[in-house]
Amino acid sequence: MKLYFIIFIPWVLQVLRHRMTMVLRHRMTMLNTLLPWIDDIQKIGCTALYIGPLFESVGHGYETTDYKKLDSRLGTNEDLTNFVAACHEKGIRVIFDGVFNHTGRDFFAFKDIQANREHSRYVNWYCNVNFGGNNEYNDGFSYDNWGGYNLLVKLNQRNPEVQDYICDVIRYWVSEFDVDGIRLDAADVLDFDFMRALRRTAEEVKPDFWLMGEVIHGDYSRWLNGETLHLWSGHNDHNYFEIAHTVKYLQNMGNLDLYNFVDNHDVERIYTKLSNKAHFTPVHILLYTLPGVPSIYYGSEFGIEGRKERSSDDSLRPALNLEDYESALSDNPCTALIAALGKIRQNTPALSYGSYTELQLTNRQFAFARDLNDVRVVVTVNNDDNAASMDLPAGNAVEYIGALSGQKVAVQDGRINVTVPANSGEIWVPAGDMPEYKPFKVEISVKEETVTDEESIPADSEAPSSATEPVHFDPNKSPEDMSVAELQAAILAKMANNGPVSDQMKKTSGMIPSSTG
Repeated sequence: MKLYFIIFIPWVLQVLRHRMTMVLRHRMTMLNTLLPWIDDIQKIGCTALYIGPLFESVGHGYETTDYKKLDSRLGTNEDLTNFVAACHEKGIRVIFDGVFNHTGRDFFAFKDIQANREHSRYVNWYCNVNFGGNNEYNDGFSYDNWGGYNLLVKLNQRNPEVQDYICDVIRYWVSEFDVDGIRLDAADVLDFDFMRALRRTAEEVKPDFWLMGEVIHGDYSRWLNGETLHLWSGHNDHNYFEIAHTVKYLQNMGNLDLYNFVDNHDVERIYTKLSNKAHFTPVHILLYTLPGVPSIYYGSEFGIEGRKERSSDDSLRPALNLEDYESALSDNPCTALIAALGKIRQNTPALSYGSYTELQLTNRQFAFARDLNDVRVVVTVNNDDNAASMDLPAGNAVEYIGALSGQKVAVQDGRINVTVPANSGEIWVPAGDMPEYKPFKVEISVKEETVTDEESIPADSEAPSSATEPVHFDPNKSPEDMSVAELQAAILAKMANNGPVSDQMKKTSGMIPSSTG
């Protein structure tokens, strides 16, 4: 499956407060209220949508009670069919969360064991059912669970009947809802033969069916897929060695299909984790250009905050109102950056399928190439507070162009010499070889009151050439003349709405590549 970019939407059920993320809700949110978001997802370059557990449960969604019924709190099976069809009309594939390691206690097989005990034909559907034991529910028997929670009853995945049942569930999801892929929850505890059966079924029902496994740690090559890079940590510590080492480590494991993200429903938001908000730009350039499929956790394309708390994850999973973000592409610099990166990735096959070669590495500068069919794309990032010069081996082109900035650089003796402004990055593509390699328009409106007291520059002026020069702002400048340097400054301006901006943040503002016009 050709996935250029995935947006992830979990859904969380809580006692007396049910919520589907990405929508404004009170007590109940139906799946069809997500329909208006589809256009917005497409606009930021998304080609796939991954949604958390959807099927009937009695609590948070991970204790499935019916694999063949949409949770009644979200709507009907017809609603889900129509939603997937609406996504497909916009060219967006849909991936469901498959919770196949365990079921809820209200699942039909477990209910039969409760009723018929040793005589139930489903005793062997679960692991280590012991009628000489007991549990906190006073069932008069014990059983294996997930994570120490008897609410989650562990399936016996080596039982052929269980394997056949779950494979039939996948067939049903494709025939009934036309699902395009499954994310295997807790894949690091799934039986390998069971997962091989799932893979065979996936290839049977759809040749390009996407199967991804959640693996928290270990030798990722033993599972279906790898996991994530610590992009935020490498920036907070000014340590690109950490990121580069992880890439090499994963590359050495073989041809892994990585699912990359900088935040998700279990960790703090990327905008919160970054100690220097200016690093939002190089972090996401890496996310979109390193090997693997990039994923954005809903809301992070707007740069929303979210801090993980000891007693609650509510702040990580807020309900959002689409009306609050209708103008995000034009006035939210985080959204504009991600939309530009999404378009670049879609128009640059080497970023999806190309090989990876490290070109230059220090703790604060990192450059690598993605090569495909004699086409070399060069990526440069800099997390230092000063500009950095890089001399890098190029491909066969005579000239390269910065896909974000539009800056052109000639190839001399097979190399390009580029200056990467402070806390920024660029994607260098061969000029003229492929369609739509031109600066992308990033429509940003900067409020005048958030601007520094420097004079405005004319619309046809060049962006600052060094990290020490101030960035000038003109709120009346047309979008096509807006520079990426202004984009960086606008990200910091957004911060000012949430609290004081430190001298360090001010120092690093506006230090990314020049004009996007």
